[in-house]
Amino acid sequence: MAAKNGKYLVHSKEPVSLPAYLFSQLLPAIDDLAELKLTIFCLAALQQKEGDYRLLRFDEFLADEPLMRGLAVIDKSLTAREALRRGLDKMLARGTLLMLEAHVKGEAKSYYTCADAAGKALQQRILAGEWRPSAHGEIELLPPRPSIFGLYEDNIGVLTPMVVDALKEAEEAYPPGWIEDAMRLAVEGNKRNWRYIRAILERWQQEGRGREKPGRRLGRRKPDRSR
Repeated sequence: MAAKNGKYLVHSKEPVSLPAYLFSQLLPAIDDLAELKLTIFCLAALQQKEGDYRLLRFDEFLADEPLMRGLAVIDKSLTAREALRRGLDKMLARGTLLMLEAHVKGEAKSYYTCADAAGKALQQRILAGEWRPSAHGEIELLPPRPSIFGLYEDNIGVLTPMVVDALKEAEEAYPPGWIEDAMRLAVEGNKRNWRYIRAILERWQQEGRGREKPGRRLGRRKPDRSR
């Protein structure tokens, strides 16, 4: 795993903490040396990744020379790359890792992360398209979308219990993004009320979205209440 100053983070002398389940659950079950080496490597390497979310690219495994040398001697009938694939496949089957796929600059990229709660949440966000390519060819997550309740309060009006119930029902009835887009049209038309928004949603449901295209996302700017 290439890192700063041309060094490999996972081979540095910085201490890492391995989770207890490695010793209590994984080690007794692993019977493949490639899987064992990759399990320890991934747990250490992901821990040393920086940022709010941690991913390993497939090409980072390939770029780690000590790792690839270690995989090359496991089975003379396999290349190091084949041993890498076998070990990763076993980790995925065991549920140790999750694999995420994204197209960055027109190229399909494979990313790996721990199959814990944080990893599963990250997987869902990437599957939902809530990411963008970074300037360095990586991927970065988009800021979380505000809830429809926050959008309504910040752009339409006060949240009454009746409006809250109506928004909950609409959230279940309409595709993701429709409510936000309908609110945007209400703001643009200076029709800041739920009745107008509901009419837009009902029309879209009956007639289709037509040529109305979503604009930029609604922000958290307070509307002018004096009107």
